[in-house]
Amino acid sequence: MTFELQHTDPQSEARAGVLTTDHGSIQTPIFMPVGTAGTVKGVLMRDLKEEVKAQIILGNTYHLYLRPGTHVLEQAGGLHKFNGWDRPILTDSGGFQVFSLTGIRKLREEGCEFRSHIDGSKHIFTPEGVMDIERSIGADIMMALDECPPGTSDFSYAKKSLGLTMRWLDRCIKRFSETEPLYGYHQSLFPIVQGCTFPELRRQAAEMVAEKQCEGNAIGGLAVGEPTDVMYEMVEVVNEVLPKNKPRYLMGVGTPANLLEGIARGIDMFDCVMPTRNGRNGMIFTAEGTVNLRNRKWADDFSPLDPCGSASIDHFYTKAYVHHLFKAQELLALELASTHNLSFYLWLVGEARKHIVAGDFRSWKDVMVKKVSQRL
Repeated sequence: MTFELQHTDPQSEARAGVLTTDHGSIQTPIFMPVGTAGTVKGVLMRDLKEEVKAQIILGNTYHLYLRPGTHVLEQAGGLHKFNGWDRPILTDSGGFQVFSLTGIRKLREEGCEFRSHIDGSKHIFTPEGVMDIERSIGADIMMALDECPPGTSDFSYAKKSLGLTMRWLDRCIKRFSETEPLYGYHQSLFPIVQGCTFPELRRQAAEMVAEKQCEGNAIGGLAVGEPTDVMYEMVEVVNEVLPKNKPRYLMGVGTPANLLEGIARGIDMFDCVMPTRNGRNGMIFTAEGTVNLRNRKWADDFSPLDPCGSASIDHFYTKAYVHHLFKAQELLALELASTHNLSFYLWLVGEARKHIVAGDFRSWKDVMVKKVSQRL
């Protein structure tokens, strides 16, 4: 994997680059649709390519391990062959999912013991085991196993948690270096910077992660309930330390405004379930603000879903029609809203990239943040 930094914004930390994997190149900044169980909910692979123009998608280690299982994925030749996606894939380590299983998991130095949310069966995730699972899945980018502590954690717990995450990281790196990809193409390992909302811990974590000299780095444990300005502060603290010549991935973030503010602070990669989850509930994101298509006010609005035309469907379907589909409980409503929202997110980071290259990102961003934060 290589990362080429091509342009920087003169008035912010925004960057434009190209991340190259064996399954193709990714223009950054980039948003990655979340395909938790091997599929992006409600969106065909064809539409991910042609409408959304996704360059990379996510899979989740926890969910894919439980179902369909690594034995099926290995027989298929990895997740790329199993789901038909021939572009890059990133897998989360499953840490966030496991640690959200409050009451049915036990954390210890060896790893995390948990019970399946599907059938209650007992399992354990260790750093070594997670590396093996991600090898079986075959993602181009693998995430290290970490503990994602609650955003309300006090300093004592956050420090203890960070120590465990870093010890697990050493074990992940060791196992990663001892094993080889299963399907004939290169895989990369990204560590995750934790530390809750404590600048001292975040800085310390970033320094330790930078020393590992992995091919890219991630920032985790944010957008979990802390104030937005605190999240931005933590990103700034971490990015002062993380190497500029490596891609930076802010995990699980977020709203359109979050993406733009993250880009302004030097983030290259994002993912979030918001575009599809909100879309399935009738909310669409547009260049002028968010729209709740379930509301009566859109019943006779025959304007396009988004006048900016982030996807071809935006000019083909009207707000009134998709409002009708939601009211009639037609499954097409969920598909159209999800496809539109993902298309908008990819359009937004694409526009950000254009303005970084043009040198006027900061002024464009300030205008766009106000627009996309409106409710119409």
